[in-house]
Order: sequence, then structure tokens, then C-alpha cells
Amino acid sequence: MKKMTARARTIAAPRAAFTKLLATEAKLFLREPLALFWGVLFPLILTVAMGLAGDGHDTSLGGLSLVDVYVPVTMAMVMSIMSVSLLPVILATYRERGILRRMSTTPVRPWALLGADVTVNIGVIVCAMAVIAIVARVAFHVALPSQGFGFALTLALTAVAMLALGALVASLATSARVAQGLGTLLFFPLMFFAGLWVPQQQMSATLRDVGDFTPLGAATAAIQESMHGQWPHASHLTVLAAFALVLSVAASRLFRWE
Repeated sequence: MKKMTARARTIAAPRAAFTKLLATEAKLFLREPLALFWGVLFPLILTVAMGLAGDGHDTSLGGLSLVDVYVPVTMAMVMSIMSVSLLPVILATYRERGILRRMSTTPVRPWALLGADVTVNIGVIVCAMAVIAIVARVAFHVALPSQGFGFALTLALTAVAMLALGALVASLATSARVAQGLGTLLFFPLMFFAGLWVPQQQMSATLRDVGDFTPLGAATAAIQESMHGQWPHASHLTVLAAFALVLSVAASRLFRWE
């Protein structure tokens, strides 16, 4: 009985430490107004702006309204901002300040901190997307995803791919400032192919083909398909799965704690 009690304590200790880390990282995130604005409020504001700009069907958009087209884009934006703009800066800052090195000398491993940050990011992403979907539905009658499983699968693959990309950026950055610069450089081409400046429906065939091989280009198209009752195209899911696998392996092998 004593052996079982000791074992239970050994298992419970890391769990309790992770729970405290998770609560701490969540509080730190909520205290960052810029992170909340760009990661949550700005995509929502963009959704509302597109809804006010035009909710009528447009033949140049494949018969969809402007807000119909931009809801998947703003969802992709949330994942992009949280993954390549915010997460790398947080991790690079912790490394730069020696927090990860000091944690490596304690029973709480640095992976626990990484896991807490990723969990906070996923939680914010899910909440932001839910708010965008609800506001778009209530205010502008945008259809909710009728292919629920395909929608969830797309979001899961995209989140893994983008968070792994963020960890990879953090592994290559020598400082928080470099991480911010690299994240910014990635954000613009990723969001271009997602359709932020030119909707995918209005891109040339060549640009659409290129975009289908980028993580957010494939994600936006797959989200759009699932929102209109279609199973996401196999090519889009394959691209997302490939990015999720390759980037996860690369991030795990290249990530440095010091």
C-alpha cells in the first residue's frame, strides 16, 4: 500500500505542477492586451467589417457573400497570429531569460512549460473561432459548419501544423526580437494564400494551385468546404497532415532549451 501511495504521489506531482503552470501562463496571456487584441478581437472586428461591407451573393466569389468568404480567412488568421506571431516570442523570451535552463534543474521539466503554452494557445484559438462563428451566424446569417467532423479534423490538423511551425521559429530564433521578425515574415505570405487580401475565389488558377500547397491556403479551402456541407478535399487534408507531421518532427529535433 505504501508503494502504491508513493507511486501515486510521483504521478500526481507533475500533474499538479503542470496545472499551476497552465494557470500561470493563462493569467500572463490575459494580462497582455496586445495579444488579446490581435489574436482575438482583430479577427472578430474584420469579420464584422466584412459582414457590414457586403452580405449579398457575389458571382465573382462563387455565389458566396463577402462575409461567407472571410469567416474561414479570419479563423485562419487566429491560428496564424497565435502560432507564428505570439508563441515563438514567448518561447524565445523564456530561453533568452534563462527560464528554461533553470527549469531543467528542477523536477518540473521544460516540456511542461511548453505544453502549458501550447494548451493556452489552443484554448484561445478554440474560443476565438467559436465567437467568430457565432457572431457571423447571428449577425450575418453565415452558415455554421454542417460537415462537423470534417471541420474539426481540418482545425486539428491546422492547429498542429501551425503550432509546430511556431515552435520551429522559436528554435531558430536567437532572441525574442528575432522570433518576432521571423513570425512577421511568415505571417504575410501565409495569410496571402489564405485569402486575406485577395479572396481565393478571385485568385488566378496558378495562385490557387500554389496556395493549396500552403498550410493556411489548404486550411481556408477545407474550412470553406466543411461549412457548406462538403467533406474537405483529400488534397487539402493531405497537405495539412504532411505539414503537421514534418513540422512537428522538425520542431522536436531542432528545439533548444538553452
